[in-house]
Amino acid sequence: MPSVFETSSTATPITFVTKSSWDQVAETLPPAQRQFARASAFAAKPGSYLALPATDGTIAQVLFGLEEEDARSRDLFRPGALPGLLPPGTYRFANAPHDARLAALAFALGCYRFARYRKADRPEIRLVPPDSVDAAEIERIADAAMLARDLINTPSNDMGPDELAGAAQALAAEFGASFSCTVGEKLAKNFPLIHAVGMASSRAPRLIDIVWGDPDHPKVTLVGKGVCFDTGGLDLKPSSGMLIMKKDMGGAANVLALARMVMDAKLKVRLRVLIPAVENAVAGNAFRPLDIFTSRKGITVEIGNTDAEGRLVLADALALADEEKPDLLIDLGTLTGAARVALGPDLPPFYTHDETLAADLARCAMRENDPLWRMPLWPPYDAWLDSKTATITNAPSGGFAGSITCALFLQRFVEHAKSWLHVDIYGWTPSAKPARPEGGECQAARAIYALLSERYA
Repeated sequence: MPSVFETSSTATPITFVTKSSWDQVAETLPPAQRQFARASAFAAKPGSYLALPATDGTIAQVLFGLEEEDARSRDLFRPGALPGLLPPGTYRFANAPHDARLAALAFALGCYRFARYRKADRPEIRLVPPDSVDAAEIERIADAAMLARDLINTPSNDMGPDELAGAAQALAAEFGASFSCTVGEKLAKNFPLIHAVGMASSRAPRLIDIVWGDPDHPKVTLVGKGVCFDTGGLDLKPSSGMLIMKKDMGGAANVLALARMVMDAKLKVRLRVLIPAVENAVAGNAFRPLDIFTSRKGITVEIGNTDAEGRLVLADALALADEEKPDLLIDLGTLTGAARVALGPDLPPFYTHDETLAADLARCAMRENDPLWRMPLWPPYDAWLDSKTATITNAPSGGFAGSITCALFLQRFVEHAKSWLHVDIYGWTPSAKPARPEGGECQAARAIYALLSERYA
């Protein structure tokens, strides 16, 4: 993506104001501009915008309203609305918003447009980065987030398992990483659950594998759910539930975004990225309710519901990842409606037994405005996974604690990793907010990148 940042001595200033600071700011304006603001009924409401004219008819400065500093509901990405409001030009922050770094990131993210299928010109605006901000780091994060958005927003006819593998291969090539893909009989033999979920599709399932970095550095492995479209299988979703299932590869998109950040920043890790890429389709050879498959790990899994397919493909990939005993194993997936019922679309739950990891991640998530909420790996619910005919079922009967039981299912396939983190993301913004347009979204990746940057810079 073209850079949103540039250096300029003639940039138009953006002055941030709140309702409580507006009177004081107004007194510093030239009389004509002050009168123009009052005539325009500008009151510094959050998100309000006003361009003040200079005597020659150009824009002298821009006023933009923010929440109060102590407001519980303040949106640190509020400045991300500016790219959709400002006329073409170069701008700078005349005073400090609540968080200059997040404001600059929001400004960059607010420039995103998905233009693959219809013209959607990117705003012709630039920002002089605040002195305190590392512009290269902001662009690194923004570019990765836009990669995730593009992958998720691309419809499934153009983003199947093969196309997702192509995007992963292009990323690997950009950073000199190794790339491999397991398909066909080799996949069926070594990754039975991935094969089972994807075998009904005319587009072959596969396991994508990227390796980057110094082998002597700590091993960090990322696993992302890559269900490129989910019909629900024979337990078919209703049309309303299928409508945005192009986003069901959001876990894969986000681990690729995270991998881009890690590799671009040259963090001191041996990075591995595993993506089981499948389409959960309906055909005569589709896997069925009550079928039983022996997973890569040797655990037999009874299919309680074919629409609980994400945990199946992740299970085989996690088993492979776990075999090399990584220092940190992280999986991301758009997995359960139960997580959305509990926490909504903007607050993904995460699970881990590592107390230090949990505390560090929660802190980073808050700092990065990339919210996450810890949920328990509650041992008494593990018995709900019991099957009468196999080791476990992928879909316990009853509707309780669906996100927790999914996490407990995945936990069965992680034995040797020093630390494991599971995140149940939504990967989608249902209605537009500043810096977050409706559609595919980068979730959890920024928070995890901040954590990895602290540990492995």
